Amino acid sequence: MIKIAVTGNIASGKSAAEKIIEKSGYPVYDLDKISHMLLESKCRDKILKEFGTIERNELANIVFSNKNELLKLENIIYPELKKEISEIFGKNKEKNAVFISGALIIDKGFDKLFDKIIFIDADYNLRLQRLIKRNNYTLEEAKKRIDAQNDKNKYSADFIIENNGNIDELNKKISEVLKSIN
Repeated sequence: MIKIAVTGNIASGKSAAEKIIEKSGYPVYDLDKISHMLLESKCRDKILKEFGTIERNELANIVFSNKNELLKLENIIYPELKKEISEIFGKNKEKNAVFISGALIIDKGFDKLFDKIIFIDADYNLRLQRLIKRNNYTLEEAKKRIDAQNDKNKYSADFIIENNGNIDELNKKISEVLKSIN
């Protein structure tokens, strides 16, 4: 089994890439969804004790305006995320390839858990537009989330997919990557 990470900065098109990969017949797991599940289950009590809330918007406001608070949250969730990733790989041993998608895979050292990394990239202004439209963020909120991520990470990926066009273009680029992996 090949363990493949799909990463990229916020609003780059990771979700669209996930759907294309799934349609190609591969299992794809989303670290954001797993994190949300952990927030409600295994990490719930620790987060409530530390932050007084598990409401995602309230937590986001706390951690995106204070790096120390963000580190506290990561120290609670990331060890559990690593366990979940190991369990996913264990459950899918018979598959040819398993994909796990998440924004901070490289930033937080999760890349060492994978054989290959696909980085989905898009221009800064396009990502701003997508984030404002998708999440109803103000320009300042969108910039804060985008600026919290590291654009340099793409250079440590095995594949970089520029997603500045339409869904058909993204589909073609992902299909080419999938052919080269198999």
